Amino acid sequence: VAITGPNGSGKSTLAKLIMGIEKPTSGRILFKGEDVTSLSVSERAKKGMSFAFQQPVKFKGLNVIDLVSLAAGHDLDRDAACEYLSEVGLCAMDYVGRGLDSSLSGGELKRIEIAMMLARGTEFTILDEPEAGIDLWSFQNLIGVFRKLREETRGTILIISHQERILDIVDRIIVLEEGQIDRMGTRDQILPGLLLETDDCRTACSHFAV
Repeated sequence: VAITGPNGSGKSTLAKLIMGIEKPTSGRILFKGEDVTSLSVSERAKKGMSFAFQQPVKFKGLNVIDLVSLAAGHDLDRDAACEYLSEVGLCAMDYVGRGLDSSLSGGELKRIEIAMMLARGTEFTILDEPEAGIDLWSFQNLIGVFRKLREETRGTILIISHQERILDIVDRIIVLEEGQIDRMGTRDQILPGLLLETDDCRTACSHFAV
């Protein structure tokens, strides 16, 4: 599932409300039929929810296998950690012992974070603008990872994004406008209209080009 909309429409705020990072002023948040509105982030995580930030957090003094083991909730041997890293397109043996420092690119950190998500085995994962801060090559690799996850149907993944290539691989799209749901439906129902709006905007802007 993708949530999309213009900048400032409330996409990231909604994601943080769902995860409990921010608190709602009204309404309820239901997860598998249970009201989780009053639960903390850690309590929601125990229920099977997880959240990946736009900019992955770096943990000084830890290496990749430590981080994936923390996500799994128990110590992993190198083979088990390598399996998760391989699933997100990383050459596992080159990464499993690496430190989480500035030598890792944004795209590498994103994929390590997704490997952590797989190790956690959560039922519901929120990815907040996973394309933010990464180069085109890393973005192409991420698209491949998302396609694989979708094909394997591992729980529900909610992606906050306005990238057409991400919207093109999801099952459902929710469009936000000024903090409200403007429309929602299947990809085939929603995406063509969004692309048409983008084309109309480009045409209108071209009339004012100098």
